This record gives sequence, structure tokens and C-alpha cells, in this order.
Amino acid sequence: MTQLQKKRRGVLAAVAAALCFSIGGLLMKLIPWNALAINGSRNLIACCVIGLYIRFTHHKLRLNGTVLLGAVCIGSVTTLFVLANKLTTAGNAIIMQYTEPVWAVLLMYIFFKKKPGKRELISIGVVLAGIVFFFFESLGSGRMLGDLLALLSGIFYAGMFMLNRFEKGDQLSSMFFGQILTGILLTPAIRTETDFRPQVIFALVILGAVQVGLAYIFLATSLQYIDPVQSSVICTLEPILNPILVAVFYGEMLGPLAIAGGVIVVGGILYYNISSPEPK
Repeated sequence: MTQLQKKRRGVLAAVAAALCFSIGGLLMKLIPWNALAINGSRNLIACCVIGLYIRFTHHKLRLNGTVLLGAVCIGSVTTLFVLANKLTTAGNAIIMQYTEPVWAVLLMYIFFKKKPGKRELISIGVVLAGIVFFFFESLGSGRMLGDLLALLSGIFYAGMFMLNRFEKGDQLSSMFFGQILTGILLTPAIRTETDFRPQVIFALVILGAVQVGLAYIFLATSLQYIDPVQSSVICTLEPILNPILVAVFYGEMLGPLAIAGGVIVVGGILYYNISSPEPK
């Protein structure tokens, strides 16, 4: 395979990952279950898909303290994100979670004493300015709790990626065990549900198999062929497509301040990634 072919494959995989991730907000709105039941069920489905991928690729699973802490992080990410989608708009939820790179920079400073440079500080300032717009939009709307949960989801997401930097860390293992753990703990919440129409079950299966399972497989594939910066820039499609799909098919619209905040946050993340130094 030539270098150009590898790059094309990596770009296509990253685009596929972003498209899979972006359907999450719409599907969560279409499933009339409580957030815990949705997240537990979708994680059980996702762990089956990723388990098959691990078996097919002969990836060696790790099980240690770092991996388990990463599993707790991924379980917290998915749970908080579903809760946020039920309490605020899908656009607010995904963009607030997309602040993850900012928290990653801060966590790297806290745990590794790696001081942020000018690029990181500018990005943090821009993203925090965008977050302020979201909270002004949420005042009096009853969405403040949802926005806070989405923001917390982004912090746990950053923690998951940071743990992967440790020698004993393994993102795929953390993801697999986190999904199993979340599925076992939260799926019993399905007992209180009464709506099991075919369209609801279909949406749930797609949510688990495609929006979580296949999305992470595509993301892992893209990182085999292109650098993380390029993959991250391409995945910026997610917070753009997510609220558009929800607006078109569900009729949920972002307010003017939320739109302005979203543009600022995505702009800050794009600046952080595009201005990143070339990997050596």
C-alpha cells in the first residue's frame, strides 16, 4: 500500500467515525427511555461489536489498575453524555463534551507537570469564552444541569485519553471493560420501561452497534494511517453534524447564544489542532 493510499484510508476512516458519532444525539432523543437504561443497553451492544473486533484483530487485552481507571472514565463519559442529552439540547451536549482537549491540557499539567504553551493557552481561553455563551443561553431555560453534565463528560473523556499515555494503559481494553461494566450496572434500569416498539429497539441497536461500536473501530483504524491531529480535525464534523441532524429530524433548535458559543468552541478546538506542531 502506497503512502497516498494509506492517507486516503485514514481520512475515510476518520470521516466514517465522525458520521457514526454524530447520529448519537438524534437516536437518544428518539428513544423514550430513561438515560440509564439507554446507556446500559447501548454499551452492552457496543462491547459485543468491539469484542468481535478485538478477536478479529488479535488485540491483546490488558487488565490492570490503569486500564480499570480508564474503564471507569469511559463509563462515566457515556453515562453523563446520555444524561446531558435528556436534560439539554443535543447541540449543547456534544459541543460541551467536545471541550475535552482543553481538560486534557490541564490534566497533563496537574499529573505530568507539563506546562501549556502559547497555543494551548489561546485554545483554552477561546473554548472557555464559548462555554460562557452556553451558560448564558441556559440561564432560565432549565438546561444548566444538562450543560454541566456534558462538561463533566468532557473532563472524564480527557482523563481516558490521558490514562492511555501511561505505560500500562490501553485504550481499547479500557473501552471494552468500561462498556461491559456500564452495561452490567445500568441495563437493569430497563425494567421500568414499557415502550419496546420495533422502531425503539432498532434505534437502540444502531446506537450501540454503530454510534459507539463502529465509531470507535473506525477511529482506531484512522489512527493507524494518519496522525492524531489530522484525525481530530476531521472528527470536528461531529459537533457540527450532530445538532443539524437533531434539528432536521427532531425539530430541536439551538438558541442564538448557543450557536455563537458553538462556533467559538469549535473554532478554538480547530485552532488547537491545526496549529499543532508536526509529529516527529
